[in-house]
Amino acid sequence: MVTLGLILLILGLLLKGMSILVTIGLILLVVGLILNLVPIGGSTRRVW
Repeated sequence: MVTLGLILLILGLLLKGMSILVTIGLILLVVGLILNLVPIGGSTRRVW
């Protein structure tokens, strides 16, 4: 999820006028990082 977010973010920045991709990329990046850092059900779960 973090990787996908990064890819979308980079694509959105490379292709001018694709701000929707940048937004989706940022959201995926943030959600992916939160899921990785926050323990779910008492144990840390890696979501890639």
